[in-house]
Parts: sequence; C-alpha cells; structure tokens
Amino acid sequence: MPELPEVEVVRHGLEPAVTGARIDAVEVFDERSLRRHVGPSEDFIERLTGATLLGAVRRGKFLWLPLAGADTPTEALVAHLGMSGQVLLRDLDAEPSALTRVRFTLTHPLHGPLRVDFVDQRIFGSMAIDALLPTPDGAAAGYGLPLASIPSQVAHIARDPLDPAFDERLYRRRLAAKRTTVKRALLDQTLISGIGNIYADEALWAARVHYDQPTETLSTRKSGELLAEVRAVLRRALVEGGTSFDAQYVNVNGASGYFSHSLRAYGQQGRPCARCGRLIVREQFMNRGSHFCPRCQRIR
Repeated sequence: MPELPEVEVVRHGLEPAVTGARIDAVEVFDERSLRRHVGPSEDFIERLTGATLLGAVRRGKFLWLPLAGADTPTEALVAHLGMSGQVLLRDLDAEPSALTRVRFTLTHPLHGPLRVDFVDQRIFGSMAIDALLPTPDGAAAGYGLPLASIPSQVAHIARDPLDPAFDERLYRRRLAAKRTTVKRALLDQTLISGIGNIYADEALWAARVHYDQPTETLSTRKSGELLAEVRAVLRRALVEGGTSFDAQYVNVNGASGYFSHSLRAYGQQGRPCARCGRLIVREQFMNRGSHFCPRCQRIR
C-alpha cells in the first residue's frame, strides 16, 4: 500500500495541475471505486462537474482536493490509493488505460486542458465527495493548504510525523499508555499516520528496536530516537520519490520511485545486515511480514 512518501509524491505532482482548475467532465467506469461516496455515481458526477479545485492536501495516506465554495470550502474530493491506486496526469488524447476507474477532464487557467485518470488494478482505492469539518486544534488539516478543515472520512486519522502541527508530547504520552507492541503502534493510523509496513521496518532497523518490543518498555530516550528515525526514513524516501517494487506505485507522470535501492530491512531477508553482517530475517506479522536483524534488534 502506498505510504506517506508515495502519497506525498502524488500530491506534489498534482498540486500545480489542479490548483484553480475547473472540472469540465467526469466519467465513472467502475462504481466500486466510489464505495466511500454517499450516493450514486450520477450524484458524484453532477456535483463535481463545473466545480473548481483549490489545491491538493495530504494527511498520512489520505489525499483530498478542496472544492471552491461561495466563501469557505465545505466539501472536498477525497482519494485513497488503497493497494494499487494511481492518479495520473494525461493529455486529452493520451491512450487510456483499461484499468481506469474514474476520469476527470480539467481546464487550468494557465496550463489549459488536461486529464486526470484514477487507475486502480485491484480496486481497493476509492474516491468520494465528503464534507469538510473544522480541525480540533485549529491548525491546517494537512500538508498543501492552510485550510483548518478536514474531510469527515479523514478526521479520525492522526497527524503524521512530518506535519508541522504534529504534537510530539501527546504522541509520546499516548504511545507510553498503549499496551501493545511497537510496530503495531507505528501502524496505528489513529496514533501516528502515514507509516506502513515498509517504513516501519526501516525505522525500527535504524533505531535498533525489535518490532515486537512492548511499547510500555520503551524509554523516553529510545522513543525519541525511534520517532527521529521515522522522520529521517520518510524524508529520505520523499527525496527518492518513494518505494516502487512493481508498476503499481508510480507518480502522476507514471514514473517509479527508487527508494527500494536504499532499503536496509524491508525485503532484505537472507542478506547481511548493513550494520553487523548478520542475516536479515522475516517473520510473519499481522498477515504480512516483519524484517529485522536478530542481532541488532533484540527485545530488551
């Protein structure tokens, strides 16, 4: 599933193309991609046609495009990429993909006409029009626009560790109070958002923390080190365009990220640890895998 770096790369690519653009036409080819939308596809099409997009905003793994209103925006087009969703910018006459589920034809005041295709092979992603709610802390809801309003479908998602309004003290208190293991906590999007299996494994390896370490046993120092490594891993992945193992994750132009070449733990089972030389192992974890060094990352 695309994690924070991959979704941010998509948001960053969309931003100049959609900000101020008018939606001229909407085509829905598979209504399963609208399962989060309240109403039929006709409602989705009618409400978006003629609307103006204010920009692109992200919190964690969620992306939304606020719709211009008479005064303050009250609705947004919300997108979740799921396992294989792609948001692609295309010329109007570009060859369509057979996996396109929703298509938008836009006119930008500077760039002219263009097309946005929502392509999703496994149809775990979704799009919906959703109401915007005020943020409880009054800060900008996510990265991209200073609007202090968030889609209702995203309101339960915690701020991500790269968000300027991320409350580190609150996060540490909530982490210490949880009776769980550290990787489960990192994957809990209501505690800290944007982190999935790949970047959790990478950050835990960098901080020398075992994925099954009980959260209540983490010292204040070690908790701070882990959060610092989470941020460092996410920032490095952003620089390298995210992680691509196949053609399912690409940016808005269809290009793959190359952070996969920098991975130290995830997917490295059977290879020597870059720190100590012991072989990285993979263990079953929550219907997926955890990758770690058994020498560097012991349960303390």
